Amino acid sequence: MRLKLLAVAAAALTFSGSALAQSNCYGSDSYQTCRDTQTGNNYNIQRYGNTTNLQGNNPSTGSSWNQNSQSIGNTTYHRGNSASGNSWNGTSTQIGGTTIHRGIDSDGNMYNKTCNQFGCN
Repeated sequence: MRLKLLAVAAAALTFSGSALAQSNCYGSDSYQTCRDTQTGNNYNIQRYGNTTNLQGNNPSTGSSWNQNSQSIGNTTYHRGNSASGNSWNGTSTQIGGTTIHRGIDSDGNMYNKTCNQFGCN
């Protein structure tokens, strides 16, 4: 479940430039370092062209993870490695005010979530 949220967060990072609600971020639009004050997670975010790379870690637990997102047209392609070392991948497709998230999480489970102004299902 946490992985699915990371994909959604990265999609938001790719489109809006900020998805970390409780974070302190420093840097430029092309490179930021952020600390999530609620979880203690640290993020390094690098944006160039239509690509966003995110590397995260939690110093308290020693865990780390990464994600690469690339936007082509109305679709963003995500792939990464979870804190457990398992790989995952998915897409986020924007159609009007609706975003469709599909993929395979780090446990090998398929996910499919549709989000719009009324929420996600």
